[in-house]
Amino acid sequence: MQCYTELTSPTAATHSLSLPFLSASANNLVVAKTSLLQIFSFKSVLSDTNPALDSPLETRRPSTTVPGTSTTPSAGQKGDRLYTTKLVLIAQYELSGTITSLARLRILGSKSGGEALLVSLRSAKLSLVEWDPQRYSISTISIHLYEREDVQGSPWDADSLDHVNYLSVDPRSRCAALKFGARHLAILPFYQAGDDLVMDDYDPEIDGERSEPSSPILKTRYEKVNLEKTPYAASFVVSLLALDPSLSHPLHLAFLYEYREPTFGILSSQVASSSALLHERRDCLSYTVITLDLEQRASTALLTVTNLPYDLFAVIPLRLPIGGTFLVGANEVIYVDQSGKTNGVAVNEFAKISTSFAMTDQSDLGLRLEGSVVEQLGLDNSELLIITSTGELAIVGFKIDGRSVSGVSIRRCVEENGGHLMLTGPSCASIVGRGRIFIGSEQADSIVLGWSRKADKLKRQRSRTDVTIDDESDASEFDGEDMDDDEDDLYSGVKAQEEPKEAISGTVTADNSNDYRFRVHDKLEGFGPMRNITLGKISESANEFADSASEQELLVSTGCGRAGGVATFTQKIRPEIKQQYSIPEAQKIWTVRVQNLSDMQLNGPDVDEVDEVDKYIIASRNTSESDAQSAVYKVGSGRLEELTDTDFDPEAGATVEVGTLNNGTRIVQVLSNEVRTFDAEFGLAQIVPMTDEATGAEPKALRASFADPYVLLIRDDTRILLLRAEESGDLDEIELGPSLQKKEVRSGTLFEDTNDNFRLEFEDSDDEAGNVLMFLLTEGGGLQVCQAFYGKSRLVWSNFNQAQIFRLPRVQKPVYVAEGLSFLPPFLAPDFTVRRSQAREILTEILVAELGDPVQKSPFMILRSEADDLTIYQPYQAPIEGSLDTTLQFLKSSNPHCSQKSFEFETDGLDELIYRPLQVLHELGDYSAVFLPGDFPTFILKSASSPPQLVPLEGSPINSLGPFHTHSCEKGFAFLDQKAGSLEIGFASANSEQGHVNVAQLPQDSRFETGWVTRKIPLGEEVQALDCHPPSQTYVIGTSSKTDFKLPEDENHPDWGLETTLFLPRVEQGTIKVLDRETWSIIDEYPLDPYEIVTCIKSLSLEKSEHTHSRADLIAVGTAFLLGSDLPSAGGVYVFDIIPCVPNPDFPQTSRRLKMIAKEDTKGAVTALSSVGTQGFLLTAQGQKCMVRGLKEDNTLLPVAFIDMHCYTTVAKELGPPATGLCLLGDAIKGVSLAGYYEEPYQLRLFGKSDPHIEVLAADFLPDAKALYLVVADADSNVHVLQFDPENPKSLSGQRLLHLTSFHTGHFATSVTLLPVNGSDTGAQMQNRSLLLTSTTGSLRFVKALDPMTHRTLAALQSHLQTTLPHPLGLNPRAYRAATAGVDDGMAGLRGGILDGMILRRWLEPGRWRRWGDGEWEEVRKALTYIGKVEGLL
Repeated sequence: MQCYTELTSPTAATHSLSLPFLSASANNLVVAKTSLLQIFSFKSVLSDTNPALDSPLETRRPSTTVPGTSTTPSAGQKGDRLYTTKLVLIAQYELSGTITSLARLRILGSKSGGEALLVSLRSAKLSLVEWDPQRYSISTISIHLYEREDVQGSPWDADSLDHVNYLSVDPRSRCAALKFGARHLAILPFYQAGDDLVMDDYDPEIDGERSEPSSPILKTRYEKVNLEKTPYAASFVVSLLALDPSLSHPLHLAFLYEYREPTFGILSSQVASSSALLHERRDCLSYTVITLDLEQRASTALLTVTNLPYDLFAVIPLRLPIGGTFLVGANEVIYVDQSGKTNGVAVNEFAKISTSFAMTDQSDLGLRLEGSVVEQLGLDNSELLIITSTGELAIVGFKIDGRSVSGVSIRRCVEENGGHLMLTGPSCASIVGRGRIFIGSEQADSIVLGWSRKADKLKRQRSRTDVTIDDESDASEFDGEDMDDDEDDLYSGVKAQEEPKEAISGTVTADNSNDYRFRVHDKLEGFGPMRNITLGKISESANEFADSASEQELLVSTGCGRAGGVATFTQKIRPEIKQQYSIPEAQKIWTVRVQNLSDMQLNGPDVDEVDEVDKYIIASRNTSESDAQSAVYKVGSGRLEELTDTDFDPEAGATVEVGTLNNGTRIVQVLSNEVRTFDAEFGLAQIVPMTDEATGAEPKALRASFADPYVLLIRDDTRILLLRAEESGDLDEIELGPSLQKKEVRSGTLFEDTNDNFRLEFEDSDDEAGNVLMFLLTEGGGLQVCQAFYGKSRLVWSNFNQAQIFRLPRVQKPVYVAEGLSFLPPFLAPDFTVRRSQAREILTEILVAELGDPVQKSPFMILRSEADDLTIYQPYQAPIEGSLDTTLQFLKSSNPHCSQKSFEFETDGLDELIYRPLQVLHELGDYSAVFLPGDFPTFILKSASSPPQLVPLEGSPINSLGPFHTHSCEKGFAFLDQKAGSLEIGFASANSEQGHVNVAQLPQDSRFETGWVTRKIPLGEEVQALDCHPPSQTYVIGTSSKTDFKLPEDENHPDWGLETTLFLPRVEQGTIKVLDRETWSIIDEYPLDPYEIVTCIKSLSLEKSEHTHSRADLIAVGTAFLLGSDLPSAGGVYVFDIIPCVPNPDFPQTSRRLKMIAKEDTKGAVTALSSVGTQGFLLTAQGQKCMVRGLKEDNTLLPVAFIDMHCYTTVAKELGPPATGLCLLGDAIKGVSLAGYYEEPYQLRLFGKSDPHIEVLAADFLPDAKALYLVVADADSNVHVLQFDPENPKSLSGQRLLHLTSFHTGHFATSVTLLPVNGSDTGAQMQNRSLLLTSTTGSLRFVKALDPMTHRTLAALQSHLQTTLPHPLGLNPRAYRAATAGVDDGMAGLRGGILDGMILRRWLEPGRWRRWGDGEWEEVRKALTYIGKVEGLL
């Protein structure tokens, strides 16, 4: 009984598409990341950056945001001020499917007016979706499934899931074609108004009255399409052999441009192409153009080009002014025009060897086009961009004679022009605007690349302004958005005809400055592929204030090739403590940034001269009613100085809130019974009492909110007090309307809507209306008071809430009212119907604040419940049907985090409670954030390219936190770290110890887009294996780099010396390196032999001496030689120690180095290592054997036991610690085996085996109480759970491992790691364990063992959510996760299957009235909190 959950979403981009999706004029980018669909828009920002230093590894900080994407920079800008295109996330959706293709098409009756999105999935499914502006989300129009038995081929054909499915759409959106299975094509026609009626030869004067079309498709078009029907017609499936008998082995197809009927080009062969059979199947491919008749469901072959090179793999249709088709191969490219005329170019010297096809020789380019992506540079550009598998850029130019292409040429983009900005191969590419392209990658960060052409910019500037442009200025000016005019000249068809010589220029040399120049605009961070993972212990010197019980981090190998490196993952933010102060009996603190009025008058409008830093800290000390005090401290260099000679009265009582007004010149202190204002030197200016003049009552202030020049106070009688600061700084009370005076208000907040995001109407008669909005959380049932814990009473609220918005200073009538807020609907609108259900959430706080980074900041409404759950709403403008106006609505953001708050507390001896509200931080590093204080302190962070993320803050319970900005701690925060008392409904006990005020910053170079704290350390080489060496506080990593492979001199092969090729194959060369944890730098390395690579690294406690039996933490390394298939495999086992040494004076971290203890050459590749037994021996998987080796005194590895394996051992692990001798051995083809190691005598004995058809990629043990499970990840992205149970009759006394269940994850697994448990309890070592899984998609996942009661509760919840929740693209999560092949009969479901944690964590997503488990909500919450914890990691 287990639960599967994704800790982080996939980050590797697999597909991308640019289209107007949100509206007809929008420019959007859709990115698919395996099972994640993201929708982006674009924004131009003015950045401080130097284009000469552009690198995709750097993180840029834009300084000035420019709204929109069409803003033109001034012509006088210099090189350090550039307009940069940034990605802004609109929405993202987790799918129950694996995306294989994306396509855009125009449909009739689109809700948004934009185009629709057609998504194909791995299981031969098509989903048609559009953007619904009313719900600010995607809307599924239809879903089409073609995986049926009647369309399958012969019985011996492979399953359809084993074939590559791809999608292509006609450029005029008349139909879509899905190739699935071996050779089947599904055609889905779409209605287009008049497309067949306008273009025919019908003339009413000659042909008479036109008869009504007989075809259903044309009939519907003739009637201009009944919009009440679907935008598509009935689809049909045809075999490619029915279209043309020669299409028996299709490779790729795509619809072509400029054809009257839907026409596609397909690349195929009659026999399977193979490089091994090149002498027999040379030039076996053919290119066929086929036009479709959708009415008759017929086809016609227009032309066929035969005898094409065998290595072609892609069909690229080209728009005008070129037209035709571009075929891409590994060694050549071929252009085919509409008449079948061809022009080929050989890009390396192997082209002339592998084909007889006539081509232009440009073999000196030395390009490798396998896995490359080709994209046309703009809609009207005649040149193409090639991105190779190594990240190199090349430009394809065409020579045009009249209306035909007479020549094709290719030139490289040199490094000086940004030709190497892409570090590794792409997976997709999409043009996203003039001079902009998005390049997605599965092996590195995905980037937005911009380009321009220097020569044309200089020519235009000289002709228009007659000025000379220096090298510094033109580097910036041609990069701006003012390229539109420039590109109109550059990409025009007239110019291509007038100056053909520039279009066919050959290889560009380094001094050619007239070619394209590229720079990186933005990036999406990617962590795929993750090959290996290790748990490291952070040293105490890294953070002396950190909790010693939570000092572990994950180190993951990421990237390929030059993008290789490592990345750290931690669940909590470990702040960098800059200073620590002590404030006796402090309960809450506020930082004050105030400006002296005389200084501001002296500097005038030049605000840069004003030193805007936090100068004071106000603390509320002691919380008993009689001894409540406040104190003010001046921030000095390294210390706090309490101010006593000011008008600030410490005896006035405990402070409720502190803020500043009048542009930061007036300090406002809110006390429970009055409001005091001070000048910049804490001279008392005004006292505003809380006395109600009408009734004479003396209510107390509970909360306060500031928005210059207003102050909102929430009193304990559920009424509000609204104050406004005049120009003199004095506070005046704003008279409330009669309705608002009677409102019972639970919470309120002020928000300055400077960008008019809410777009609420202004009153025509109100000239004083500003942009400050007041949000009130009101009650329909009133406030009741009963005896309990608030002083002498406890607050008890009704469970019906209403949201009201007022535009200040008008408070007579709200400008917006939303009923039924306590139902927490997915879409909150003014016309939301209040249901009669009693299932309402008890809300305690409302906050409206901006979240984001310098690129994009957006307002969000955050609601806090009694259980400390946070519900985040995003405002948006929804169109009103039948009107051009819009209305304000709110969309609930996905928040998979349940509060970990416990309600089990004692109530005896509690004093007065102090409320801990949410805290807004406008400058937290580069973020605008919100902080949730309490026992589980959490930041809400958001970047422009990610949704809001809840990231916990490490440390003890934090009652108070505020922004802190000084010269020594820029854009940091100060928090009060103390052990608080009990927690109840957002209140903390007054009893506390001495508080420590910590001044800190967010960790440098860390990112939070995944919901975890991540940091990438680029190494420039691919990391194959790694492990942590705790004694030396280092990581040992095995890297590889590409090197040329040349045949060695061999007397048995004299022909090897005759090799004359300069285009040598490239193989990997391995190196063992030591990575210092403190500086993240390489401090030592050990190069391996030529063509030897690292396959595995383990830090193990091994026995060093046979006589003394002493043990030490050593590094074991397994290697393999890449020698080719005609030579026997070989490898080696290395044993290293990390010893101290004399460091380099300039680099003190180099005080440790590698020392080789032993080396043993093996006949086979060493593919897995592990410790085994209690004597400190080493288990090695080498070739087709697994051996147990011991380290001898002469530094050799003596084998003492072995067991025969099958083909290729991928996994060798021992269950422990403590050592048990149980070994898991996995084979890449023959399944998994369980063996036992005996020490007297030494032997390895087989206990049980699994189904031999499981292709084991990674596996590990999962002990659970007295049961022993084995979790295996296979090559089909499935996770299998096996059990070793000798007492079960079906196991044949344990010889057969029981296959309990299988679960499809959708992610290709690379490692499975059993997480350790805290503590040394032997019983705890065998229960409640978790497995951490890594994948090629850059996603961290884990499988957690569950007890039977928790499993039953969550299984019922999962069943409810699967049937009630809306699933994006109309996909079925049950079918997606089903992978029952190989499960033993009678075992599936008997022990409980694997639960889908991705569904379970959506429990808070539906409205409160639809949430399952009303009577058992606490049990459900505990279960969800349990599966969300990753024990053994933090």
